[in-house]
Order: sequence, then C-alpha cells, then structure tokens
Amino acid sequence: MLQVNGLDVHYGQAHVLQGVTLAIGERPLAVIGRNGMGKTTLCQAIMGMVAASGGEIAFGGAQLRGLPPNRVARHGIALVPQGRRTFPSLTVQEHLVLASSGARGSWTIERIYETFPRLAERRRNGGTQLSGGEQQMLAISRALLANPRLVIMDEPSEGLAPVIVDHLVEVLRRLPGEGMGLLLVEQNLGVATDVCEEVAIMVNGRIATRMPSAELLADEVAQRRFLGVSSGGHH
Repeated sequence: MLQVNGLDVHYGQAHVLQGVTLAIGERPLAVIGRNGMGKTTLCQAIMGMVAASGGEIAFGGAQLRGLPPNRVARHGIALVPQGRRTFPSLTVQEHLVLASSGARGSWTIERIYETFPRLAERRRNGGTQLSGGEQQMLAISRALLANPRLVIMDEPSEGLAPVIVDHLVEVLRRLPGEGMGLLLVEQNLGVATDVCEEVAIMVNGRIATRMPSAELLADEVAQRRFLGVSSGGHH
C-alpha cells in the first residue's frame, strides 16, 4: 500500500531521517522508539508537511513525494497529528460535519457517535470545553470520517487515562477488518503491541529493526536497548 524508500529529511544541518525504508500493507504496523528519533518527522514527510531531501514515497503506485498535504490526503491518507489540533471555536458537531463533507464510506457521523458516546454527549460543546481524551477522540474521528485507505496516528495514546486508552485500542483493532491500513506511531509499547502484530523500531532517524510484537514483548533486553523501558507489568 505505502512504500517509503531511502527517505532523507534534513532540518538545517541535522539529518533527521536517514534513508528510511518502510512498506505498509493491509496489516497495521507500529513504529516505536524513544523521543527525538524521527517518528513524527516520518509522519509529516509522508503527508507532505516537511520536504524530503532524498528518497521516494509511493502509495498505491502513485508518487507522493513533493505533493502538498491536501493532495496527499486526496490519495486516501489521513493523519492524526500529535497534540490533537482541534479548533476552539467549533463545536464537536461542526468539526465532524466539516470532516465528513462529501466523503462516502463506512464511517459516518452517526457511527462516530456510536463509537465515541462521549462525543455524542458533547456534540454542542466547543473545542476548548473538551478534556484531553475527548479532544483526542475528536481528532481520530475527523480522520476516520475521511474514510481513508491509510490512517497515520502520531502518539494517539499520549496523556490519556488508561480507560480511554483501552477504548482507543479497541477501536484501532477493528480498522484492518474494514480495509483501512494503519501506521501507528507510539511510545507506549503496550498500545503498539496490542494493536499491531508487527513493530518497526526507529533509532536515530533510521529503522533499526522490524519484528513481531510478541518477540519484542518477550525480549526485555531489546526493550531497554531500543526504548529505555521494559514492559514489566505496566500497560
């Protein structure tokens, strides 16, 4: 579906992405790694928000590198950016109506409200009146309403209460069955491995390794080496 080959991104003198090669098919893939390893830059480069200095990005055979974000989105890719970006002046309902304009597919506003009952209760509330968890649900809903072929999520579980994280995991696990690809960027190893059977680990702007989730969960040495954490019980 998505093919990234030898992708390079520079910020001034810093070589942030260094020859990243990554293929994503029907099955969801998690990209994990410590902070500052280039995970967010990878998401932004795929979406055309930052310029690549080398390599290629192809999606369903179409070349995306060099296209602006709105053109990338038209190919069927949606990004849920880190930090939730909701518009304070718009109500929940207005956000959803904007996001669903003209899109046809299995995700509708009705279905969003069934999936996220909290948003249904808050439909008349403005962006500033929502909790962090509600803002995140809204950001994810906006992406789903585009009914994309691939959704990229950058740290969706960050700062969320455990009960909301569990609900998020449940929703994400259903996407592949609907023919929606998922690239999940996470620092939370539990979330990454609950949602995706395969993980790619980023270290210093490169994909260091790619392995089955079960293998990483069983290997505390690798967890400490790549993530500085072990999954010792905490989820």
